[in-house]
Amino acid sequence: MNDFPAGPERTADRTAEPTAEPTAERTAGPAAVLRPHAEHQFAEELALLAEADDRPRPPGWRMSPRAVVTYLLGDGDRITPKYVGPRRLVEVAVSTLATDRALLLLGVPGTAKTWMSEHLAAAISGDSTLLVQGTAGTAEEAIRYGWNYARLLADGPTEAALVPGPIMRAMRSGSVARLEELTRMPSDVQDALITILSEKTLPVPELGTEVQARRGFNLIATANDRDRGVNELSSALRRRFNTVVLPMPAGADDEVAIVARRVSQLGRALELPEAPAAMEEIRRVVTVFRELRSGMTEDGRTRLKSPTGTLSTAEAISVVTNGMALAAHFGDGTLRPADVAAGIVGAVVKDPVSDAVVWREYLETVVRERPGWREFYRAARDA
Repeated sequence: MNDFPAGPERTADRTAEPTAEPTAERTAGPAAVLRPHAEHQFAEELALLAEADDRPRPPGWRMSPRAVVTYLLGDGDRITPKYVGPRRLVEVAVSTLATDRALLLLGVPGTAKTWMSEHLAAAISGDSTLLVQGTAGTAEEAIRYGWNYARLLADGPTEAALVPGPIMRAMRSGSVARLEELTRMPSDVQDALITILSEKTLPVPELGTEVQARRGFNLIATANDRDRGVNELSSALRRRFNTVVLPMPAGADDEVAIVARRVSQLGRALELPEAPAAMEEIRRVVTVFRELRSGMTEDGRTRLKSPTGTLSTAEAISVVTNGMALAAHFGDGTLRPADVAAGIVGAVVKDPVSDAVVWREYLETVVRERPGWREFYRAARDA
């Protein structure tokens, strides 16, 4: 796009210029996006809740805390559940964001930390994109701000040369910012948050000024202590967060429901054909994951060795979705044990030595003797 003024020499020949064809980026709406942001995917539900919401709203919020909880947990009618878990846990998370304390969602991988943070930001601020992804290489500029170096060299430090980061933009607009994998970031970078969270101010010493957060600003961070490369939070930083621990699904039925719902949503987004009898294989995948995760068969009679991986609900969703793709494109459209067997093996056997032993032992002592699992046993053994 050209932002040049239309001088006489340009105006004269403008009619002769061919009209640019619309690009895919310009014409693509939310329906054409592989994974729409929560505020777009569930815009109708958010609008319904906001319209009917007559409860007090904290400053800068688009709906009341009670409506936010309803959005996450569903109402059994037109509002679909986004998270399946204890209601009180969600209420604590939402009420934290209505105070001046930041929220830390803590849990093992696959407990929907990122999913919940996105939907909280979408419901509260209408924008879930103010996101910082934490890694071992995350620099302090990602937390604070950066510079347009061409302008910096030409004019020195000026407001025009400043490039605000997501957290600074959230402070200016009074929105909720998100920080993923907080404990993956180096400790000195983590501590750049202390002034922001305690003083609600971000100093810009190069300009001799500061950015003060508008009402409605807050921060949701996610972290886990199971993966490698974890950096412990300092006590000073921990005090500025209210920590909510997200558990694994308590019961098999809850986990099956979560997997089925997300697989259905992903299947529609990927335009996969409906797979008949999918629930039987979903329950099989969930059963395998839960037994190996807990180190015990579901009847409590046989102790098992656990593999090195987490075998999370998110991995179960991935296994079933991949199985549906196999069934749709290389099978008869019906999800069968052979379609999920290879995915399960890949999820379980992360360490080719120790995990392979765990998996073979599970197949021979549990799966082989289980009624109705003979086809799965053969497919998993071959895989």
